[in-house]
Amino acid sequence: MTNETIERIRKFTEDRNWDQFHSPANLAKSISIEANELLECFQWDEENYDIEHVKEELADVLVYCRNLLDKLDLDEDEIVNNKVEQNEKKYPVEKAKGRAEKYDKL
Repeated sequence: MTNETIERIRKFTEDRNWDQFHSPANLAKSISIEANELLECFQWDEENYDIEHVKEELADVLVYCRNLLDKLDLDEDEIVNNKVEQNEKKYPVEKAKGRAEKYDKL
């Protein structure tokens, strides 16, 4: 996400004085709610979906994630790279390539 977009999200929240409602728990709940709305886009048909609706719901998820990163003073690159590193260890290519099993079943 560009710095310009991040600042736009922050300004949107600040202009409306919504930070007061953005506890980590409320933001985590909102991420889950919006993720379920995203899932709803595919509820009855996984192939014929409204891409504009998907984009709107995905944007909501991303905005709430950005707000939670800010609230917890976290760096998205750092936490994503740490998680990928963990996953690389749990799912080595030679065991996991082309397979969908959980790491403890490989």
